[in-house]
Amino acid sequence: MTDTEHTVAAGGLSALTSERDGIRVISLQGEIDHHSGPVLQQALHASKASGPRVVLDLRGVLFMDSTGVNLLISAHGDLTRTGGWLRLAAPTPAVLRPIRLIGLDALVECHPTLSQALHS
Repeated sequence: MTDTEHTVAAGGLSALTSERDGIRVISLQGEIDHHSGPVLQQALHASKASGPRVVLDLRGVLFMDSTGVNLLISAHGDLTRTGGWLRLAAPTPAVLRPIRLIGLDALVECHPTLSQALHS
C-alpha cells in the first residue's frame, strides 16, 4: 500500500488516497456536503487520472447529502466509460440510507468491508 495524497476541507472532510494491488483506495473521514464536496471531487478526479478502479472507504463518513450522491454517480459514469469501476466499502448507516433510498446501491457495488470491496 502506498499513501499518495491527503486533503482536508474547511468543512472537515479528509481524504487519504492510497493504492492496493493496482486499485485506488480513497479513505474518507468526516461529512460529505456542499462545503466539503470539493475534497471528494478532487480525490476522485486525481484517481481517475491514475487508474480506472476506485474503492471509496466510507467507514469514517458520518453524513452524506445529495452533493456526495451526485459526485458518486458522476464518478461511476466516468470510471465505467474508461473500462473501470467504483466500489463503496463499509458505508455507515447514515451514508447507506441515502444510497439505498435513491437506488445507488443497484448501480455501484456496496460492500460491508474494505477487504470485500477490494477482492470482489
